[in-house]
Amino acid sequence: MANLANLYDVSKCTACRGCQVACKDWNQLPAVIEPFKGNYQTHDDTNGDTFTIIKFFESEDPVDGVKWDFFKRQCMHCWDAECMKVCPRQAYSKTSWGATLHDPDKCIGCQYCAAACPFEIPKYRKREDVITKCTMCADRVEEGLKPACARTCPSGALTFGDRDELVQVAEARAKFLRANGFPRATIYGKIELGGLNNLYVLTDTPDKFGLPVDPKVSGNVTFWQDWIQPYFGWLIPLMLTASATSFVTSRLLASKNGGHGEHGEGGHE
Repeated sequence: MANLANLYDVSKCTACRGCQVACKDWNQLPAVIEPFKGNYQTHDDTNGDTFTIIKFFESEDPVDGVKWDFFKRQCMHCWDAECMKVCPRQAYSKTSWGATLHDPDKCIGCQYCAAACPFEIPKYRKREDVITKCTMCADRVEEGLKPACARTCPSGALTFGDRDELVQVAEARAKFLRANGFPRATIYGKIELGGLNNLYVLTDTPDKFGLPVDPKVSGNVTFWQDWIQPYFGWLIPLMLTASATSFVTSRLLASKNGGHGEHGEGGHE
Protein backbone atom coordinates (compact mmCIF):
# COMPACT_ATOMS: atom_id res chain seq x y z
CA MET A 1 0.00 0.00 0.00
CA ALA A 2 1.26 3.50 -0.83
CA ASN A 3 2.19 6.00 1.85
CA LEU A 4 -1.14 7.63 2.72
CA ALA A 5 -1.85 10.91 4.47
CA ASN A 6 -4.47 13.46 5.42
CA LEU A 7 -4.15 16.97 3.96
CA TYR A 8 -5.86 19.73 5.94
CA ASP A 9 -6.30 23.14 4.26
CA VAL A 10 -6.98 25.78 6.91
CA SER A 11 -8.23 28.22 4.25
CA LYS A 12 -11.18 25.91 3.53
CA CYS A 13 -12.08 25.03 7.12
CA THR A 14 -15.33 26.50 8.48
CA ALA A 15 -14.77 25.17 12.03
CA CYS A 16 -18.00 23.17 11.86
CA ARG A 17 -16.28 20.50 13.98
CA GLY A 18 -17.87 17.72 11.96
CA CYS A 19 -14.48 15.96 12.04
CA GLN A 20 -14.46 16.15 15.83
CA VAL A 21 -17.93 14.59 16.06
CA ALA A 22 -17.12 11.93 13.45
CA CYS A 23 -13.99 10.93 15.36
CA LYS A 24 -15.98 10.55 18.58
CA ASP A 25 -18.65 8.53 16.80
CA TRP A 26 -16.38 6.11 14.95
CA ASN A 27 -14.12 5.45 17.94
CA GLN A 28 -17.06 5.26 20.37
CA LEU A 29 -15.50 7.84 22.65
CA PRO A 30 -17.49 9.31 25.55
CA ALA A 31 -18.31 13.00 25.70
CA VAL A 32 -15.99 15.22 27.73
CA ILE A 33 -17.83 18.28 28.98
CA GLU A 34 -15.48 21.13 29.84
CA PRO A 35 -16.53 24.37 31.59
CA PHE A 36 -17.72 27.18 29.32
CA LYS A 37 -15.06 29.90 29.13
CA GLY A 38 -16.91 32.50 27.13
CA ASN A 39 -15.43 31.55 23.75
CA TYR A 40 -15.92 29.06 20.93
CA GLN A 41 -13.14 26.70 22.07
CA THR A 42 -14.95 23.64 23.44
CA HIS A 43 -11.70 21.83 24.34
CA ASP A 44 -8.35 23.41 25.13
CA ASP A 45 -6.56 20.32 23.85
CA THR A 46 -7.03 16.68 22.97
CA ASN A 47 -7.41 14.31 25.90
CA GLY A 48 -7.75 10.62 26.71
CA ASP A 49 -11.27 10.54 25.24
CA THR A 50 -10.90 13.19 22.52
CA PHE A 51 -8.52 12.35 19.69
CA THR A 52 -9.12 15.37 17.45
CA ILE A 53 -10.27 18.95 18.01
CA ILE A 54 -10.60 22.19 16.11
CA LYS A 55 -8.57 25.01 17.64
CA PHE A 56 -9.73 28.63 17.37
CA PHE A 57 -7.15 31.41 17.08
CA GLU A 58 -8.50 34.97 17.30
CA SER A 59 -6.47 38.02 16.27
CA GLU A 60 -7.25 41.63 15.41
CA ASP A 61 -6.00 43.32 12.27
CA PRO A 62 -5.96 47.15 12.18
CA VAL A 63 -7.43 47.09 8.67
CA ASP A 64 -9.61 43.99 8.51
CA GLY A 65 -10.65 43.87 12.16
CA VAL A 66 -11.13 40.60 14.04
CA LYS A 67 -9.69 37.59 12.26
CA TRP A 68 -10.23 33.90 13.00
CA ASP A 69 -7.89 31.06 12.15
CA PHE A 70 -8.92 27.45 12.60
CA PHE A 71 -6.69 24.43 13.04
CA LYS A 72 -7.39 20.70 13.23
CA ARG A 73 -5.27 19.17 15.99
CA GLN A 74 -4.60 15.44 16.28
CA CYS A 75 -1.71 12.97 16.05
CA MET A 76 0.70 13.92 13.26
CA HIS A 77 1.62 10.28 12.50
CA CYS A 78 5.29 11.18 12.13
CA TRP A 79 7.14 8.89 9.77
CA ASP A 80 10.05 8.73 12.24
CA ALA A 81 7.89 8.67 15.36
CA GLU A 82 9.54 9.55 18.69
CA CYS A 83 6.73 7.90 20.68
CA MET A 84 7.61 4.57 19.10
CA LYS A 85 11.33 5.00 19.88
CA VAL A 86 10.95 5.67 23.60
CA CYS A 87 8.19 3.21 24.53
CA PRO A 88 9.75 0.57 26.82
CA ARG A 89 7.01 -1.96 26.01
CA GLN A 90 6.98 -1.57 22.20
CA ALA A 91 3.34 -0.52 22.38
CA TYR A 92 3.72 1.57 19.21
CA SER A 93 3.95 0.32 15.63
CA LYS A 94 3.76 1.67 12.08
CA THR A 95 1.41 0.44 9.38
CA SER A 96 2.82 -0.17 5.92
CA TRP A 97 1.08 3.00 4.74
CA GLY A 98 2.21 5.38 7.48
CA ALA A 99 -0.16 5.46 10.47
CA THR A 100 1.39 5.29 13.94
CA LEU A 101 -0.65 2.91 16.09
CA HIS A 102 -0.70 2.37 19.84
CA ASP A 103 -1.57 -0.97 21.47
CA PRO A 104 -3.30 -0.36 24.83
CA ASP A 105 -2.78 -4.00 25.82
CA LYS A 106 0.99 -3.44 25.91
CA CYS A 107 0.82 0.02 27.48
CA ILE A 108 1.85 0.42 31.14
CA GLY A 109 0.86 4.10 31.39
CA CYS A 110 4.44 5.31 31.91
CA GLN A 111 3.78 8.36 29.67
CA TYR A 112 7.30 8.43 28.21
CA CYS A 113 5.70 8.87 24.78
CA ALA A 114 3.75 11.91 25.99
CA ALA A 115 6.99 13.51 27.17
CA ALA A 116 8.82 12.62 23.95
CA CYS A 117 6.25 13.85 21.42
CA PRO A 118 7.23 17.29 20.02
CA PHE A 119 3.53 17.99 19.47
CA GLU A 120 2.35 16.82 22.93
CA ILE A 121 -0.21 14.48 21.42
CA PRO A 122 -0.35 11.17 23.38
CA LYS A 123 -2.72 11.65 26.32
CA TYR A 124 -3.19 9.66 29.50
CA ARG A 125 -6.53 7.96 30.19
CA LYS A 126 -6.45 7.67 33.97
CA ARG A 127 -9.35 5.26 34.46
CA GLU A 128 -7.57 2.59 32.40
CA ASP A 129 -3.97 3.67 33.12
CA VAL A 130 -3.12 3.80 29.40
CA ILE A 131 -2.18 6.29 26.71
CA THR A 132 -4.57 7.04 23.84
CA LYS A 133 -4.38 8.96 20.57
CA CYS A 134 -5.69 9.20 17.00
CA THR A 135 -5.23 6.06 14.90
CA MET A 136 -5.92 7.73 11.54
CA CYS A 137 -8.82 5.29 11.46
CA ALA A 138 -6.50 2.45 10.45
CA ASP A 139 -9.36 -0.03 10.72
CA ARG A 140 -11.33 1.95 8.12
CA VAL A 141 -8.38 2.62 5.83
CA GLU A 142 -7.39 -1.03 5.65
CA GLU A 143 -10.93 -1.79 4.46
CA GLY A 144 -10.61 0.76 1.65
CA LEU A 145 -12.43 3.58 3.46
CA LYS A 146 -11.33 7.11 4.33
CA PRO A 147 -10.70 8.18 7.92
CA ALA A 148 -13.95 9.29 9.57
CA CYS A 149 -12.83 12.94 9.75
CA ALA A 150 -11.97 13.14 6.02
CA ARG A 151 -15.15 11.26 5.11
CA THR A 152 -17.26 13.79 7.03
CA CYS A 153 -15.67 17.17 6.17
CA PRO A 154 -18.33 19.17 4.25
CA SER A 155 -16.09 22.03 3.08
CA GLY A 156 -13.33 20.02 1.41
CA ALA A 157 -10.76 21.13 3.95
CA LEU A 158 -9.72 17.50 4.51
CA THR A 159 -8.41 15.24 1.77
CA PHE A 160 -7.11 11.70 2.24
CA GLY A 161 -4.94 9.90 -0.26
CA ASP A 162 -1.47 9.19 -1.60
CA ARG A 163 0.99 11.37 0.31
CA ASP A 164 3.18 12.25 -2.68
CA GLU A 165 0.14 13.41 -4.64
CA LEU A 166 -1.16 15.41 -1.68
CA VAL A 167 2.21 17.18 -1.33
CA GLN A 168 1.83 18.37 -4.93
CA VAL A 169 -1.73 19.51 -4.22
CA ALA A 170 -0.52 21.35 -1.11
CA GLU A 171 2.30 23.09 -2.98
CA ALA A 172 -0.08 24.32 -5.67
CA ARG A 173 -2.58 25.49 -3.08
CA ALA A 174 0.04 27.35 -1.02
CA LYS A 175 1.31 29.05 -4.19
CA PHE A 176 -2.25 30.12 -5.05
CA LEU A 177 -2.84 31.48 -1.53
CA ARG A 178 0.44 33.45 -1.56
CA ALA A 179 -0.72 35.14 -4.78
CA ASN A 180 -4.19 35.86 -3.38
CA GLY A 181 -3.92 37.67 -0.09
CA PHE A 182 -1.92 35.24 2.08
CA PRO A 183 1.76 36.09 1.42
CA ARG A 184 3.00 33.84 4.25
CA ALA A 185 1.01 30.75 3.22
CA THR A 186 3.08 27.60 3.63
CA ILE A 187 3.06 23.81 3.85
CA TYR A 188 3.64 22.05 7.15
CA GLY A 189 4.55 18.40 7.49
CA LYS A 190 6.37 17.90 4.21
CA ILE A 191 9.84 17.74 5.79
CA GLU A 192 9.33 18.37 9.53
CA LEU A 193 10.77 15.52 11.63
CA GLY A 194 11.42 13.47 8.52
CA GLY A 195 7.88 14.01 7.24
CA LEU A 196 4.40 13.84 8.75
CA ASN A 197 1.43 11.82 7.54
CA ASN A 198 -0.84 14.69 8.45
CA LEU A 199 -0.03 17.52 6.05
CA TYR A 200 -1.19 21.13 6.36
CA VAL A 201 -1.72 24.09 4.08
CA LEU A 202 -1.41 27.09 6.40
CA THR A 203 -2.41 30.66 5.59
CA ASP A 204 0.30 32.02 7.91
CA THR A 205 3.43 30.89 9.72
CA PRO A 206 3.14 27.71 11.85
CA ASP A 207 3.42 29.55 15.18
CA LYS A 208 0.14 31.34 14.42
CA PHE A 209 -1.56 27.95 14.66
CA GLY A 210 0.21 26.75 17.79
CA LEU A 211 2.70 24.62 15.86
CA PRO A 212 6.46 24.50 16.56
CA VAL A 213 8.21 26.23 13.66
CA ASP A 214 11.12 23.81 13.81
CA PRO A 215 10.01 20.79 15.90
CA LYS A 216 12.88 19.01 17.61
CA VAL A 217 13.38 16.08 19.94
CA SER A 218 14.33 17.14 23.48
CA GLY A 219 17.74 16.32 24.96
CA ASN A 220 16.12 14.17 27.66
CA VAL A 221 14.55 11.97 25.00
CA THR A 222 17.88 11.62 23.20
CA PHE A 223 19.54 10.60 26.48
CA TRP A 224 16.83 8.01 27.10
CA GLN A 225 17.12 6.59 23.58
CA ASP A 226 20.92 6.51 23.42
CA TRP A 227 21.89 5.55 26.97
CA ILE A 228 19.01 4.19 29.05
CA GLN A 229 16.69 2.29 26.72
CA PRO A 230 19.34 0.14 24.96
CA TYR A 231 20.39 -1.30 28.33
CA PHE A 232 17.00 -1.19 30.02
CA GLY A 233 16.52 -4.97 29.80
CA TRP A 234 19.56 -5.80 31.91
CA LEU A 235 19.66 -2.69 34.09
CA ILE A 236 16.72 -3.91 36.18
CA PRO A 237 18.18 -7.37 37.02
CA LEU A 238 21.56 -5.72 37.59
CA MET A 239 20.04 -3.29 40.07
CA LEU A 240 18.13 -6.10 41.78
CA THR A 241 21.35 -8.13 42.04
CA ALA A 242 23.20 -5.12 43.45
CA SER A 243 20.39 -4.56 45.95
CA ALA A 244 20.42 -8.21 47.04
CA THR A 245 24.23 -8.18 47.36
CA SER A 246 24.08 -5.02 49.43
CA PHE A 247 21.46 -6.59 51.70
CA VAL A 248 23.47 -9.79 52.28
CA THR A 249 26.72 -7.85 52.82
CA SER A 250 25.03 -5.58 55.34
CA ARG A 251 23.67 -8.56 57.28
CA LEU A 252 27.08 -10.27 57.33
CA LEU A 253 28.81 -7.11 58.56
CA ALA A 254 26.14 -6.61 61.20
CA SER A 255 26.53 -10.23 62.36
CA LYS A 256 30.30 -9.93 62.43
CA ASN A 257 30.21 -6.68 64.39
CA GLY A 258 27.73 -8.20 66.80
CA GLY A 259 30.01 -11.22 67.36
CA HIS A 260 32.96 -8.97 68.19
CA GLY A 261 30.84 -7.10 70.65
CA GLU A 262 29.87 -10.25 72.54
CA HIS A 263 33.47 -11.48 72.62
CA GLY A 264 34.66 -8.21 74.03
CA GLU A 265 32.05 -8.26 76.74
CA GLY A 266 32.99 -11.85 77.67
CA GLY A 267 36.71 -10.94 77.90
CA HIS A 268 35.94 -8.13 80.29
CA GLU A 269 34.03 -10.54 82.47
